[in-house]
Amino acid sequence: MNRQLAGIICGAIVALVSVPAFAQAPTQPSGPAVHAAVVDVGYIFKNHARFKAAMDKMKDEVMTAENGLKAERDRINGLMEQLKGFNVGTPEYKRLEAEIAKAQGDFNVNAQLQKKDFMEREAKVYMQVYDEVEKAVAQFAREHRIAVVHRFDGDPVDSSDRNQILRGITKPIVYYEPGIDITPDVLKMLNGTPVAGVAQPPVR
Repeated sequence: MNRQLAGIICGAIVALVSVPAFAQAPTQPSGPAVHAAVVDVGYIFKNHARFKAAMDKMKDEVMTAENGLKAERDRINGLMEQLKGFNVGTPEYKRLEAEIAKAQGDFNVNAQLQKKDFMEREAKVYMQVYDEVEKAVAQFAREHRIAVVHRFDGDPVDSSDRNQILRGITKPIVYYEPGIDITPDVLKMLNGTPVAGVAQPPVR
């Protein structure tokens, strides 16, 4: 009888010890991510709200700068017309000629500096947004166990345009299942809450 009771007790202990092993189910899927996805980076740039706002703002500034340069060019042209009214070699002619030369030099320098400034600012915005896109894609891929994300161009090919035809036949991805296109999901992330750790493009 005692031997039978000891067996029951031992069985109960084994059962109690075994229960936690069965209860501890993994909270995350085990094993590496195995599937792939595609993303249309060009489409994201075209529809990225803050990027579009930054570019629109910069276009307005470029237009303002161009109008300023045009006004200065018109002023210089006016001085050149005045120069025709003086005899070559006279003090008035030399004075106005020097003024025109200085104005033309300043105009060229200012035009080059403004062009350089806008190009640098544009490149900075592109780089910031692309960094943001990369981080959003990486975040989405981790959350959905995607092993690799390929870049693709989803724009249709115009069969009447030779350049577009050549672009189409050199696409690295020949076919993809529409369900693996994560472009809308990434764009939603970018146009919603900014991705943590990424500087937003300046809208000045």
